Formats: sequence, structure tokens, C-alpha cells
Amino acid sequence: MRQHGPATHSPRLQLWVGIGVVLAALGLAAGAYTIPSASGYAGIGPNFLPWVVSLALLACGAALVVKASRGGFQNMDDHSGEHPYWQGFAWLSAALLLNAALITVIGFIFSCALCFVLAARGMRLAEGKTATGLASVARDALVGLLIAAPVYWAFTKFLGINLPGLTQSGWL
Repeated sequence: MRQHGPATHSPRLQLWVGIGVVLAALGLAAGAYTIPSASGYAGIGPNFLPWVVSLALLACGAALVVKASRGGFQNMDDHSGEHPYWQGFAWLSAALLLNAALITVIGFIFSCALCFVLAARGMRLAEGKTATGLASVARDALVGLLIAAPVYWAFTKFLGINLPGLTQSGWL
């Protein structure tokens, strides 16, 4: 059995991660509590999914706390030579944050397409690929539009769920 140094796989650090997950679950549950529970289709209200996610996250956090309190994950592989790829993380974070910030300004379709372009660039950079020219951006934008537009139309036209659009016609 491989032994690891105390700094890399400390049960104390693992316990703090578990506690953090439990606290995040409790925060999500507090948010779910504030959502009205009026029943919708098939008796399921808008707070159903947030409660499911909160409870699942709470179960995972509790399992992490229990495992860490019993000595932690002792058979973990040593990944001390690996480092996170922060540039890819930054591109993916920018994609999500810009999508959230711009969805009501430029509409669902264009904000999701922009999210796809930025996320694709981050993923390519993380893989070590350098195809980041104008043709690559144009292709990613087209793919993003081809994914986002049918999703938008399916939700707004077929399911009757209002998503932010660019125009009042409901097609963009």
C-alpha cells in the first residue's frame, strides 16, 4: 500500500472539504425553502429539483465527513506532480459568468452561443490544441447557435416556458 505525505492527503483537509459540501447543501436547501411550492404539472412544484439537489449534495457531504473522520481516503493515487490548468478554468468560468450576465441583455440563444465559444476555447487550450483562429471561433459560434436555437424554441414554443429573448417575436 502506498503511503502519502500528510500535506497531500490529510484527513483533516478532507474533513474540511466534507464540511464545506455539507454547508453548501444547507445553503442550497435554504434557497429551496424560499421557492414557492405550488404544485405544477403532475403535482411537482418549482422547488422540487432544488430540494433533490440539496439532499443529494447533503448525502455526499455527509459521506465525505464520515470517510474523513475514519482516516480519510488512504488508497488515493499520488497526484502531487499534476497541477490545475488555470487558463482553461478561467475561460470556462468566463463562459458561465458571461452567459449569466448577458442572458437578459442579448437573449438566450446568443448568450448560450457565446458560452459555447468561450468554453470550447478553454477546453481546446486545456488539451494543448492551438486552433484558436477566426475560423475556429466562427465554427464554434455556428455550432453554439445550432445547439441553442432549437433548445430555445423547444422551451418557448412547445413547452411554454419563457426564456429571455432578444426580440418580442419569440424567435430570437
